[in-house]
Amino acid sequence: MASPTTATGTSPPSHSKPSLPRFTIPCGDHFHSRDSSPSSCDTPDGSRSSSRRRPSFGSIKEDADDGTFVLPFVCEATYEILRNLSWTLTTSPSPKEHCKPAHREMQPSPDFCCPCGGFLGWKQIRLGGKSLSRSYGDLRNIGNKQAKGWAWEDTETGRELMPPKAPAVVELSQPPPGTSALERLPPEVLDQIISNLAVDLPPNGYTPRNVDLISCLLTSHTLHAATLGVLYRNMTFPHSIIFSKALNHMSQYPALGTLVRRLDFSHFTSVGLGRTKQMNAEIQNLTSRTLLKCLDLLPNLKECLLQEHLEGDLSVEVIRKLFMGLPNLRAVDFCGCSTQAFSQVFTEALSAGPPLPMSLPSMKRLSLHECSTIPAPMFDQLLSRLINLTHLDLTHTQVNDSALAAIPETARISHLGLSRCTRLRSSALIEFLTTHPAVCESLVYLNLLNDPTRFRLLEEEDVSALLPKLPSTLRSMNLGGAKVTSEHVSLLIPLTKHLHELGLSSADLSVKDVNTFFAKDDNAAPSTLCYLDLAKVPQMTIGAIFNTSSCFLLSEQSYPLQVIEFSDKIITPLRERAKTQRVSVGWTVRDLGRRGWYVRDPASLPNEPLDDGYRYWKMGARWWGMRKIPMAVGDVGGIYGHYMFKK
Repeated sequence: MASPTTATGTSPPSHSKPSLPRFTIPCGDHFHSRDSSPSSCDTPDGSRSSSRRRPSFGSIKEDADDGTFVLPFVCEATYEILRNLSWTLTTSPSPKEHCKPAHREMQPSPDFCCPCGGFLGWKQIRLGGKSLSRSYGDLRNIGNKQAKGWAWEDTETGRELMPPKAPAVVELSQPPPGTSALERLPPEVLDQIISNLAVDLPPNGYTPRNVDLISCLLTSHTLHAATLGVLYRNMTFPHSIIFSKALNHMSQYPALGTLVRRLDFSHFTSVGLGRTKQMNAEIQNLTSRTLLKCLDLLPNLKECLLQEHLEGDLSVEVIRKLFMGLPNLRAVDFCGCSTQAFSQVFTEALSAGPPLPMSLPSMKRLSLHECSTIPAPMFDQLLSRLINLTHLDLTHTQVNDSALAAIPETARISHLGLSRCTRLRSSALIEFLTTHPAVCESLVYLNLLNDPTRFRLLEEEDVSALLPKLPSTLRSMNLGGAKVTSEHVSLLIPLTKHLHELGLSSADLSVKDVNTFFAKDDNAAPSTLCYLDLAKVPQMTIGAIFNTSSCFLLSEQSYPLQVIEFSDKIITPLRERAKTQRVSVGWTVRDLGRRGWYVRDPASLPNEPLDDGYRYWKMGARWWGMRKIPMAVGDVGGIYGHYMFKK
């Protein structure tokens, strides 16, 4: 910028006080001189402007055409700096010369302008009789006091900061195919990540599932290989059409069959898509022949979950294939297969033809739940070969004492279901549970539920002999139907310190006896019971349950108790009570099938941690009081959910 000049082109006298530099503020074609009176409106050359055009007061001109230094809005600090500069200064004209009347008549001007129309500054604007405008210097002082400095100034030095630079945009180069961070993960880690996308249960009806896995198949070669293992690891078939498609695809690409680890028919139904059972049988999608062909393509199969809807398709060859033709098979489930046709096929598969091997080391989990027609000798022949057995569900079967005694001592049974086994003798059962190496130190789940109106397995003396010898590893025990009385309370209290589930249906216990399970004692460990089955307990009535002064069941003292199972005689009044009462007691009614529960509302105890019901020994189930032992870890549904929680 050119250096400022004076009006006369000469330096001021040496004896005179240096005048201020001329800072001009736009006012139409005039400029307001800072070193003169506020009403000066002359142009730099001392002449009047002939134009009345006036730009916006907010406009700022950096340079004038004649070289005059133009700075419209300056603060006091800037003014002091400029006054000390050794620039050539001009003498200020007199105010009278500045405010000479114009040649044409002047119109009335507002308070913030001089009579000639010049702008006097933002401070002169009056709103409602008050000067509300602020100059830059005033606003800066206010900012220093209230906000401790402007955002663009250093609060310590007051110097203006440079505006922040925009962050540099770094363009990441696309890695070559197959070398991205996700694809370079170890196969084990990648498998765990993709496994979270798998959906084991059919979402509903016949809608597609595992859509996310299909998308991963189309991403890259690495993800395609990793996703195939997850997609074919657990194969669930809700109906025969999906089974037929999977079988045809694996027949075309036999390598895919080596990836299958679980064959799950727990959700299978023979009726669907508007077809009857007879129509599906005529279509021949799922038959004993196609099922055997499928098993031949799965050399690495570990879990085969069958059920009553397939019992007509289980041939002798299929059963022998399961027990002798799959060396890696660890779990098999025949839940609900109770027809005479199945019994004949099962018996022929185990007794006729080539004999079974002396041991079946790979078989660890066996479920014959509700297989009530299998003859008793078949249990002796089969159980004696299971040297590594861990899960055994023989609910409602013809198993007898000799079959239990034939279980190898090398077995370590953690889950045992002997509910409604009418051919067992109580003395032999107690001897087996308390002395046999396969169960006496490893039991976690024990189900001895019976209907006392039809058959009572354990009498009063049997309960007294069994309870003191149960292992501390036990987490779930159902003694429903046994003759449990008040004399057994002292034997039950130690069990409540490690049991999470306790079934005492039809027990002869009073409210006072049940209260002892939750009594607070500084010298004793608190109760760990989360589920208590009190169905058909005679002294458990509506009046007794809601008498908080004498019953601890619904109080905070019973925590961590979450679920109480009652019979329909109590659940029905509780359901009606919930509809009519205005104040919630912190418990709600839930029922499913033939069973009903009174469930604690987690909101009633906000300070206690939320318990979602997960326990390792439930093998994927979340609800309490299961009556069927799972043979595979996973979500419970289909016919298995019916036998586990409804029946």
